[in-house]
Amino acid sequence: MTWAPPTGVLGRIVAESMARVAELRADPAASRALERDLPAASAAPSFHDALLGEHVAVIAEVKRRSPSKGEINNALAAADQARAYVAGGAAAISVLTEPAHFAGSLDDLREVCAAVHVPVLRKDFIVDELQLLEARAAGAAAALLIARALSPALLARLFGFAREVGLDALVEVRSQPELDRALEIGAPVIGVNERDLETLEMEPEVRERLLPRIPSRAAAVAESGIRTADDVERAAILGADAVLVGSSLSASTEPEGAVRALASVRRRGRS
Repeated sequence: MTWAPPTGVLGRIVAESMARVAELRADPAASRALERDLPAASAAPSFHDALLGEHVAVIAEVKRRSPSKGEINNALAAADQARAYVAGGAAAISVLTEPAHFAGSLDDLREVCAAVHVPVLRKDFIVDELQLLEARAAGAAAALLIARALSPALLARLFGFAREVGLDALVEVRSQPELDRALEIGAPVIGVNERDLETLEMEPEVRERLLPRIPSRAAAVAESGIRTADDVERAAILGADAVLVGSSLSASTEPEGAVRALASVRRRGRS
């Protein structure tokens, strides 16, 4: 299947991300500062390893708003939310850093990385190596790479660069060709997103089809649509090692308890 640039909501957000990167690249001093900060970044725990415990790992997300949900919790304090998640048993934290549609920031990422001992994922629409430098300099252990947003060549290039700077990559897929590309580059963590980011429609059959096809050498993550322990159980039956949970946890008035309610489902593994 020939790759074509994303359209719809994803296409617009990717274009905005590219524009922000162009502004960053136009300032050579900013790029040099990122490179200087990289050696000072503290060693991050393994994101991949954190997802392979006895139970289905909960990757709890710090998210204030989204294009599909609108406002979720604009009052959310990133570091406090992350600490509550960890107290409830979260194996890792995901931080939305996209500013225009998710009200996130690199400051959120830095604050969370300083506040918790578990691995932290930068979740954004990454299209350039500078964004990976930003993630690592902030202390992140991993970064999201969305296969639909990136040409096969750019996906491979960014994945390789992430490894060079000490980041795991969560490669997000929604089709068999995208899964094939993730496997070809050796992605250690592969996420299957029920939500079509171009249309924002939910398609549960995507998870049902792709999760069981992820080889056991990679950690498999079920993304979107996880709200209850029953949802985690269904993901476990499909072979998920982890679930990424955003809106329901970020909206909760008791985030510690909300994570705890999801974190006791046993992993089944995949054949």
